[in-house]
Amino acid sequence: MIKTDIIIIGAGPVGLFAIFEAGLLKLKCHLIDSLPQPGGQCSEIYPKKPIYDIPGYPSVLAGELVDKLMEQAEPFKPGFTLGEAAVKIDKVAEDKFIVTTDKGTQHEAPIVMIAGGLGVFEPRKPPIEGLENYEDKGVEYIIKDPEFYRGKRCVIAGGGDSALDWAIYLTDKNIASEVSLVHRRSSFRGHLDSVQRVMDLADQGKINLITEAEVVGIDGNDKVENVTIKHKTDGEFKKETDHFIPLFGLKPSLGPIADWGLEIEKNAIKVDTRDYSTNIPGIYAIGDVNTYEGKLKLILCGFHEGTIALQSAFARIYPDKKNVLKYTTVNGVQGF
Repeated sequence: MIKTDIIIIGAGPVGLFAIFEAGLLKLKCHLIDSLPQPGGQCSEIYPKKPIYDIPGYPSVLAGELVDKLMEQAEPFKPGFTLGEAAVKIDKVAEDKFIVTTDKGTQHEAPIVMIAGGLGVFEPRKPPIEGLENYEDKGVEYIIKDPEFYRGKRCVIAGGGDSALDWAIYLTDKNIASEVSLVHRRSSFRGHLDSVQRVMDLADQGKINLITEAEVVGIDGNDKVENVTIKHKTDGEFKKETDHFIPLFGLKPSLGPIADWGLEIEKNAIKVDTRDYSTNIPGIYAIGDVNTYEGKLKLILCGFHEGTIALQSAFARIYPDKKNVLKYTTVNGVQGF
């Protein structure tokens, strides 16, 4: 049994920053995450993608942000159970919860803080026969490291920001030897500046833009060798490629969280905005996993929610102690 003050379910940016805020209150944290490394989506899905709305960072790569958050949390010596999913919460006393993972590891604490992001993700896959046979053999639903595509021919499918951004990135950085962007409509759903940039690159002959078309087939021996594209007016044709990357987004699901007796609304956990507590006393939800009127799904909002929730958690753990807010600018981290 792993015992701690606060069990944090989810080791994404919001969960990692909560370690720091808990440490200032002299509360120990242990984090559980189904991924094999901390960082959540920032590490698993887009580690090389820049983020522009983190205070103090005009631009920071998602993976670098995770590294900095880990560095910030390190003085408070958090514990981690990684590669295991939290599947069960039991309230065994008025001030005690036990969280069990899918591998049977048990954790005990008076406070549970759910920072599970958007939950469990599955890629939205196009209905192409035999597609699964080429997964990890030239078919990828997420671009984790763009260098993986160095000197390769890539066919990207999709019309949203992810498809546009990666088509631009692989072209601008001269990473892929050839980039083709296939979209079933003539208009795109992404930001207008990204759409214009793709159009410009297509006019310059740097991106092969194929609109009003979709990928309907895939072939190859041990790996992807070509895809079949069906055009609205020109019919079907084959295109040789090394990688087919359908970027149609991810389907989020709360997974086991939905069965924990929490009040769920819009596929998220409903919370009280006074302290981001749930309908179960002692359980809090912070970051994208929660919902309330005016909710914004931004990392920086999750940082705020975690800070407020931890003040409430301290009061639950130590009802007779008065917590006097101290400023790190005066005390420094070691002064707490």
